[in-house]
Amino acid sequence: MGVPAGAALVIPALFVAPLLVAVGALLGQPMNLVFTGFEVIALGFASLIVTVIALDGESNWFEGAELLALCALVALAVWFI
Repeated sequence: MGVPAGAALVIPALFVAPLLVAVGALLGQPMNLVFTGFEVIALGFASLIVTVIALDGESNWFEGAELLALCALVALAVWFI
């Protein structure tokens, strides 16, 4: 469980976010890495939920579905707020 969770954190932090900043600058749509309070709180709660699910060291399809639903809810909330 540690390897997939670690990879899920490292890949966006080291690759996707800087890439989006560079692409945004090229397209004339600047993006900075300053997040709103809502986004920080949502990511904090998402991290807490992932930690609680991963504590037992096992996973099943339902826990994966819960995490996908959480991801979709955070995406929708960020889109509309």
